[in-house]
Amino acid sequence: MDNLKHINSLTQQAYNLAAPKYHDLFHNEMDKKEYDRKLLDSFAASFNSDSLLCDAGCGPSGHISRYLIDKGLKVIGIDISEKCVELARLNNPDMRFECADISNMPFDGNSFDGLISYYSIINTPKIYVNKIFNEFHRVLKRQGYILVAAKAGTAEGYVDDLLGIKTKIYSALFTQEEITAYFQEAGFVMEFIDMRNPYDFEISYERIFAIGKKV
Repeated sequence: MDNLKHINSLTQQAYNLAAPKYHDLFHNEMDKKEYDRKLLDSFAASFNSDSLLCDAGCGPSGHISRYLIDKGLKVIGIDISEKCVELARLNNPDMRFECADISNMPFDGNSFDGLISYYSIINTPKIYVNKIFNEFHRVLKRQGYILVAAKAGTAEGYVDDLLGIKTKIYSALFTQEEITAYFQEAGFVMEFIDMRNPYDFEISYERIFAIGKKV
């Protein structure tokens, strides 16, 4: 297995290439995802206007950040891809985005009231995902909430395509049991876990959604 630094470099390069297409495809996807909207509405209800959240792996659209900011929350979006951050800033000039690695975030401990990881763990080998969850735990305040979305399955490994663009990137699918274990091993109390079928316009993997609390 290649080390995490190498894998993160491939992820960065791949999303730098794919960022414009990713934005074109997904910037308005929340309009078509009723399940996701209802889940984010429920998650947002745990916070108030003084709360600060981190969108860990915000992508080039920052559309999850945007959805939560439109609910009256404060959100900082981070992404490993410079191009994703550039486009997110361009498309949301009133919002804050930073280039950062979710496994080594440039924030003090106990910085955030909430954290969203929307499919941001899926390009990391499973043997390294605990490191990401430990980092999520570090930057969250006590009583802070985390929401994680991932694609369901058991496969992992390198693929040579991202959104039809030829590039090498790591891809990992997860089971509910694995997600539960990551939460527990990092010190989160699991409060919710569910799975939904893919929408007809999505890649055909079931989706896992989990919410936990730092106590």
